[in-house]
Amino acid sequence: MLSLQAPSAVVMVRPHAFTSNPETRDDNAFQTLADRSAKATSATARDEHDKAVEQLRAAGVTVHVFDDHGDLDTPDSVFPNNWFSTHPGGHVAIYPMFVPSRRRERRSDVIELLKREYRVQDVIDYSGLEQDDLALEGTGAMVLDHVGRIAYTVKSNRADPVLLERFCTHFNYEPIAFEARDAANRDVYHTNVLMAIGTQYALICLDMIPDAERRETVKSRLEESGRTVVDLSHQQIAEFAGNAIELTGKNGLVLALSSRALAALTPNQIATIEESATLLPLSVPTIETAGGSVRCMIAGIHLSRR
Repeated sequence: MLSLQAPSAVVMVRPHAFTSNPETRDDNAFQTLADRSAKATSATARDEHDKAVEQLRAAGVTVHVFDDHGDLDTPDSVFPNNWFSTHPGGHVAIYPMFVPSRRRERRSDVIELLKREYRVQDVIDYSGLEQDDLALEGTGAMVLDHVGRIAYTVKSNRADPVLLERFCTHFNYEPIAFEARDAANRDVYHTNVLMAIGTQYALICLDMIPDAERRETVKSRLEESGRTVVDLSHQQIAEFAGNAIELTGKNGLVLALSSRALAALTPNQIATIEESATLLPLSVPTIETAGGSVRCMIAGIHLSRR
C-alpha cells in the first residue's frame, strides 16, 4: 500500500563537479573540507551516488537520475530536495535559494519529466523572490508531515517567515516554526538535519530546540499524529542520523539513511524504526563533507503516475 508520507519514486542528481561549497560554509556547520583534489573528490562522490541509486532501485524505489555536467558551477547539485518539491493532488513548488551557486541548480528538464510522467496540476514558482533576498529552501528548510499537513521549520536565513506563510497558504500546511541550535550553540541551517518524519515514527533531536514550550509543542504535535518520537542526541545529529527519508519500496516502507547515521543509532531506536520500516543504509561519506546526507540527495515524488 502506498504511504502518503513515503513516496515510491524520487529524483536524484548525479554530480560531476562536486565539492564542499564555499558559499554555504558560513552557516552550514556540517560541512568539512575533503582532503583530496577536487577531481578525485568529485569522482568519489559520483561513485557514492551511483551505488546509492543502485541500492534504492534494488529495494524497489523508482529513481529518476539527472546528470549534472558541472558546467554551471553547481557544487551542491547532488542535493535537489532544496530547489523543488512535489505534493499529492498534482502540485509542484520551485523555491528561492539563499546563495547564487544554488540558484543555478534549478532545471526545466526535471519539471518537464514530472509533467510528462506524472499528473501535474500546477507549478508554483517562488524563485523570483530571490530578487528580494528571500529564501525558502524546500524540504531542507521544511520537514513536511504530509498526513497531518504540518510544515516543521527551523528559523534561519534559508527559511523566510513570510515565504513560509505563503507556501503554507498555497499548499495547505500549518507552519510550525522554531529556533534550533547545535551543541556548540550555533543556529541550525536546515530543518532536515535534525528531524525526519516517517509514517509511524519521527526522528528528532528535541534538545536542539532551546525554547521549552516550543519543544513540547513540536513533540506533542508529532505524537498527536500517531507517531512514536525517536529522540536523537546532539552527537547522533552530528552523524547525520536526522537526515533520513522514508520511501516505499517493493516490500513496504524503507528508511534511507547513511551508513554513518545508522551506526550512530541505538538498538532501541533501530527496533522502533524496524517495527514499520526496513533500514536501508547508503554509504556516502564524501558527499557528507558538503554538509548534507541521504535525505538531501533525494527529492521525493508525491504525485500520481499518468
